[in-house]
Amino acid sequence: MEEAGDVKKTEKSGARFLLELIEIVVIAFALSWVMRTYVVEARVIPTGSMLPTIQLQDRIIVDKFFFKRFDEVRPGDIIVFRPPATAHATEDFIKRVVGLPGDKVEIRNHQTYVNGKALNEPYVSEKSKNDYGPVVVPQGELFVMGDNRNNSDDSRIWGFLPIENVTGRTLFRYWPLNHFGSLAK
Repeated sequence: MEEAGDVKKTEKSGARFLLELIEIVVIAFALSWVMRTYVVEARVIPTGSMLPTIQLQDRIIVDKFFFKRFDEVRPGDIIVFRPPATAHATEDFIKRVVGLPGDKVEIRNHQTYVNGKALNEPYVSEKSKNDYGPVVVPQGELFVMGDNRNNSDDSRIWGFLPIENVTGRTLFRYWPLNHFGSLAK
């Protein structure tokens, strides 16, 4: 008799263990999804549009929560965003903010100007070959460019970026380890 009772207890404890394991996996998946969707996200850089600042296949962490709720977009920020329809792309982009709403942006003689002042852009390895503008950034939109100015599809090609398309701001690069650190300007 005792053996049958021990078997039932073992079966119950095995079933309980399996249910607890499933519960843990479901909770972990849900927390991971919430964190990635609303708080922070790891990204792999697929293109060279941000060279030399961010290399191909670098891994970065993007802040999606604190940035959108407690801070605002600033010139020089490196942001991740859904491209506007005029970009004819579906994958998120990563670019540097150059102009805010109301700013006048112009590129002339290989130099970028915002509101008539030349930008100091030590992160750009090769200045833009083409002149652009001047244009005034409309309310609710941004002007963004890749650091690899001559090999970047950005606001000069597809126009202004609606601020609501911004999904986050880069926090830091975590891979490769020898380049670990902030991506601040």
